[in-house]
Amino acid sequence: MVNIRSEEEIKKIAFSCQIVADTLIMLEEFIKPGQSILELDKKAENFILSKGARPAFKGYMGFPSTLCVSVDHAVVHGIPSPTRLEEGQIVGIDCGAEYDGYYGDHAKSFPVNKVSDEKRKLLDVTKESLYLGINQAKPGNFVGDIGNAIQTYAEKHGFSIVRELVGHGIGTDLHEEPQIPNYGHANDGIKLKAGMCIAIEPMLNIGQKEIYTAHDGWTIFTKDGKPSAHFEHTIAITSDGPIILSERSN
Repeated sequence: MVNIRSEEEIKKIAFSCQIVADTLIMLEEFIKPGQSILELDKKAENFILSKGARPAFKGYMGFPSTLCVSVDHAVVHGIPSPTRLEEGQIVGIDCGAEYDGYYGDHAKSFPVNKVSDEKRKLLDVTKESLYLGINQAKPGNFVGDIGNAIQTYAEKHGFSIVRELVGHGIGTDLHEEPQIPNYGHANDGIKLKAGMCIAIEPMLNIGQKEIYTAHDGWTIFTKDGKPSAHFEHTIAITSDGPIILSERSN
């Protein structure tokens, strides 16, 4: 079932999203060579708790941490460890928060200081593909229009799209219907309506699209070992078009 949210519910989702947005903004200054990933996770957890919210990922289906931190060829769902960031890496950080029963979800990929031109292009194209997908999230369009916009732009620039992992509805649960693939055909799938809240999250690879799950049961890696990037926003679909709830509002 696809939920249609009231204005009041959208405000609550937006509140949780703003906590997540602020968390990632807070972390940005610490994303540098030598930084412990586990320390990033602790900082995020303390920050979310200080806002009266709850880390949405911690304990979700047994996930042990506040953040998903995925470095270089890790696509998503990396478990924070004492490993330290290194110059030239890219690191995807996915974060969720729950406040008053409503969820926010947001992810960014960051360069660790200076990165290669290829990695910089991957970051730029992945982020731009997210916004192109968001632009299609308006009443009367279809889920396929979102995926098609992302896929077309990504493949035009020579990157592949992960197929097995998709965006999702969000609200009183972290993951709700509908699924939002990052590929597909225009005018296909569920019709979009005002009041739907969804998380759009393209994952692009420099190499091939194939992935695998590590022995920890969580971390997803590219099969060919080449870097991947991930960006995500939670949005509300309104009669006036999409509103990004996980973007800092001031």
